[in-house]
Amino acid sequence: MNLSELKKAVAETAELSQDAAEAVIKAVMASITESLKSDDAVVITGFGTFSVASRSARKGRNPKTGLEIQIAASKVVRFKPGKILKEAVAS
Repeated sequence: MNLSELKKAVAETAELSQDAAEAVIKAVMASITESLKSDDAVVITGFGTFSVASRSARKGRNPKTGLEIQIAASKVVRFKPGKILKEAVAS
């Protein structure tokens, strides 16, 4: 499902115009992004938890040349699905 399909589905489910549904989706995504930028976890009960994790520096290999390279430390977004989401997908 892409943004356009999500927008249509939300509009139908919530009985909103597609423009209003798109605004809501973008507002939710912006709020989640801002919280994660501040290193705050976002917990949506039943759906899951978005959090930021630190990935330490490590050695890797350039797949084309085989030369060893140093990969810098970075932050990554993690998602842990909630119980309700896990059960919905499993059934």
